Amino acid sequence: MSKKEHISETPATQFLRKQGASFTEHPYAYEEHGGTAVSSRELGVTEHSVIKTLVMQDEHAKPLIVLMHGDKTVSTKNLARQIGCKSVEPCKPEVAQRHTAYLIGGTSPFATKKTLVVYVEQSILDLEKIYINGGRRGYLIGIAPSLLTQLLEARPVNCAL
Repeated sequence: MSKKEHISETPATQFLRKQGASFTEHPYAYEEHGGTAVSSRELGVTEHSVIKTLVMQDEHAKPLIVLMHGDKTVSTKNLARQIGCKSVEPCKPEVAQRHTAYLIGGTSPFATKKTLVVYVEQSILDLEKIYINGGRRGYLIGIAPSLLTQLLEARPVNCAL
């Protein structure tokens, strides 16, 4: 069986195609520790519309994903309070990779290795289009924010700082 060659085929894009989801592809020159400032600059879009996929865990080490604007940070106290946990903290990179099968800097919320609960900052859902990791470093996809709730059953929260 021959594999179809596609420059940006990842588990995330395979999942989206299988779901019939519409998305645009945006490769860019990845810079180590550059974050959303680099990707927004390279794509010529606001950092607010570039969404970070953050792998976190609760006090029982149960993993979860938080989707946040590139120009904002997560108030872990507010998040924990809203989702009924004592505490929430970022996972160590190797733990996040074990849960998602994606490298840090290339983590997509779509087609993670383990099915994780996804929380999305409420204001992200108000944007017309968002740019989120497509499953590889230096590769974002443009999607309608409604896909986050439709395909991932992402739960809205208010935890941006």
